[in-house]
Amino acid sequence: MNTTVWIPSEKIMPTKDDDTETSRVCPSDIALLVVDDEADFRESACRYFARQGFRVDQAEDGEEALNVSTNKKFDVVVLDIHMPGMNGIRVLEELMERDPPPKVIMLTGGGTIANAVESIKQGAYDFLTKPTKLDDLARMITRACETQRLEKENKQLQEVIKRQCRGEEMIGQSPAMHEVFRLIEKTASSDKPVLIQGESGTGKELVARAIHQSSPLADKPLVVINCAALAEQLLESELFGHEKGAFTGAIAAKPGLFEIADGGTLFIDEFGEMSGALQAKLLRVLEDGSMRRVGSITERHVRVRVIAATNRDLEQEVKDKAFREDLFYRINVLGIILPPLRQRSGDVQLLAEKFAGADWSIDDDVMTRLVSYSWPGNVRQLQNAIERAKVLAEEDRIELKNLPSAIVESEPSRSTTYIDDKIDLETLNKIHVEETYNRCDKNKTKTARALGINRRSLYRLLEKYSIT
Repeated sequence: MNTTVWIPSEKIMPTKDDDTETSRVCPSDIALLVVDDEADFRESACRYFARQGFRVDQAEDGEEALNVSTNKKFDVVVLDIHMPGMNGIRVLEELMERDPPPKVIMLTGGGTIANAVESIKQGAYDFLTKPTKLDDLARMITRACETQRLEKENKQLQEVIKRQCRGEEMIGQSPAMHEVFRLIEKTASSDKPVLIQGESGTGKELVARAIHQSSPLADKPLVVINCAALAEQLLESELFGHEKGAFTGAIAAKPGLFEIADGGTLFIDEFGEMSGALQAKLLRVLEDGSMRRVGSITERHVRVRVIAATNRDLEQEVKDKAFREDLFYRINVLGIILPPLRQRSGDVQLLAEKFAGADWSIDDDVMTRLVSYSWPGNVRQLQNAIERAKVLAEEDRIELKNLPSAIVESEPSRSTTYIDDKIDLETLNKIHVEETYNRCDKNKTKTARALGINRRSLYRLLEKYSIT
């Protein structure tokens, strides 16, 4: 399966599980259902909880409670044990079959403690005897949701495919990469969606990981999925989950990656490969966090930061009606365009030395050939070339004969210019900008994209360097 996750080595856990002041759960985050056949208590409780900020629904009996909770997901259900018709114990048994089940707090009269204890065995979170103080009940509801949050985090750790993150470092001294680093720093502090565009092999996943690790969500999961590796139906199931029997082979209910990443970050690679139907479902999640599993009528809500990446020109695909315009503008709130390696010639030596390792030497003619090559496969191709050379090399030295023939026999890149070794960085930047501008036929939009900067920054550079 082409889904991976980055899990931080330590999880921040609350120091007190019985102190509501330390809780990270806000009442506005809690969907509450109050079930009681006593209208006065039920309605006064709902008014009280609504004033406290809870999202409250009510039901007067067990049948109504099950109907309401079928179409809407509740975090906590306050449930009276003794009701006409279906009693609270039977309702509890039904609720415990839901996926995931809500936290249930049972209400009971003083003479029926045995029933309350039995409800705990059936899966209830806790119980209170009537008459109860509503502020005591509110504190118990908050504690129940805090417990639910911790259980969800533990489930996230169990559900995902665990892969050790190597913490690969991004390297670059070119102006284009400095702009990328600046954008990573700016976007990391936001919770808005990010669209990373760039050719294959430019390091889009590395950028996504850097954004996540520098963000306030760094202690939450980073879940990764590659759209190009999965068929449409399987991709929908992976993203949104499915219910038991939703399709052939769905032998059990399964949460989707949006649920697994709830509270964290979901990185969708090869985002442009999505079908139109999936684009519509994704748009709704981005708009209000609403989603449904395949085969389900229950609406679920998630809070996920989405980072998407593509090697396609989505702006052009929108013009060609090949990609949804509304989804493009929704996901492209914060955009980062990665420059290809051929426009980062000053970074090739740094990258080659990093991939080779400190104990390896690279001959001068090898480095000259590496710097002059156009690298259609970008950083990934360079890394593979160095790893191949190390396998074929004798001792700890990479020679020209160790490189792939395509690199050895290639003509120098047209964009390669002889640079005096005493030239200052400012002049080098000017040469790079001017060469890129001319190569893009002086089209400012293409030039900005090639340099990995926005048009405003390009205008400033053209004015600064008197490039017309």
